[in-house]
Amino acid sequence: MDYGSKTVGVAISDALGITAQGIETITRKEENKLRKTCARIEALIQEYEVERIVLGLPKHMNNDLGARAEASLAFGEMLKRRTGLTVVMWDERLTTVEARRTLIENKVRREDRKKYIDKIAAVFILQGYLDSQVLSNS
Repeated sequence: MDYGSKTVGVAISDALGITAQGIETITRKEENKLRKTCARIEALIQEYEVERIVLGLPKHMNNDLGARAEASLAFGEMLKRRTGLTVVMWDERLTTVEARRTLIENKVRREDRKKYIDKIAAVFILQGYLDSQVLSNS
């Protein structure tokens, strides 16, 4: 997941844990209004039989944690309590930049990019995690 102030980009892996696919962007009107967001995440967990949550941790380039990272950590703790699942915090530096570049390269119109950017960033976050699991198991 790519947790933002008003959106959560969601990706899911295939059954073998090899590839990540974006499934949706959950939106909310206010940052602290999370009830519907959490309900939607819980529904997706049931629908896709999720065993683990990978949540992006937006570190600064110097590895420091800022306000957004602290918000992501708090969100991760809340997800762990609500779902009972393991929440893996994954360094998401530059995933939004990479997602934007991918959308531009694929000629997605500027006004449409906002609809997809968080979902694509979630794909990059999850794919990075999946790739690390393959490397650590080889």
